[in-house]
Amino acid sequence: MKIVSVNVGRPREVEWRGETVRTSIFKAPVSGKVRVRTLNLEGDEQSDLRVHGGARKAVYVYPSEHYPFWQAELPGMDLPWGAFGENLSTSGLLEDEVRIGDRFRAGTVELIVTQPRMPCYKLGIRFGTPRIVRQFLRSGRTGFYVAVLREGEIGAGDSIERLGRDPDGMSVADMAALYAKSEEP
Repeated sequence: MKIVSVNVGRPREVEWRGETVRTSIFKAPVSGKVRVRTLNLEGDEQSDLRVHGGARKAVYVYPSEHYPFWQAELPGMDLPWGAFGENLSTSGLLEDEVRIGDRFRAGTVELIVTQPRMPCYKLGIRFGTPRIVRQFLRSGRTGFYVAVLREGEIGAGDSIERLGRDPDGMSVADMAALYAKSEEP
C-alpha cells in the first residue's frame, strides 16, 4: 500500500447552470513532502465547511486502481491524479478491504477511516455533467475520508501501513452501498 500522489487545491468560483459556485473540487498533484494538519493538508482548502472538511473529513483518499475504470467510462476525459477531488491517490486501499475505524500510518502521519465519500453536485461541475454524481455512487468506487490522529508529513511514494482494524467495523464499500440504496427512487 502506498501514496501515488498528494493533491491539493484552493477554492475557485466557476459558472454552473447560470450561477457562480465556489468549489475546491479541482485538485492538482504536488511534489515533495506536504504537511498534514488536523483539518486538511497544507495548500488545500475546502469551500463549504457545512458539508465538506472538518476533523472527520480532513483528507479524502481515492484508489488509483479506479482510474482505468473511469477512463473507459469517460472516454477522452483528462484524468490526472486528483481528478475526483481526492487529496491522496493511493494504491492498495480498496473500499471492500478498508473498514470504518481502520488506522493507517503514511509518512509521519496517522489516519483513521471515518466514512465513504458521498458525492455532491460539485463532482458534476468537475466533469461537466450532473450524471456523474449518480454514476460515481452506483459504481461503488467512492473512496473514503480519514481523520488525522497524528499530524506530520506525507509525500508521493510513501508506504502506507495498517496500524489497527476495528473487528466490528463495516467496510467502506458496504457503507457506500447502503447509502446508494437509500438514494434509489
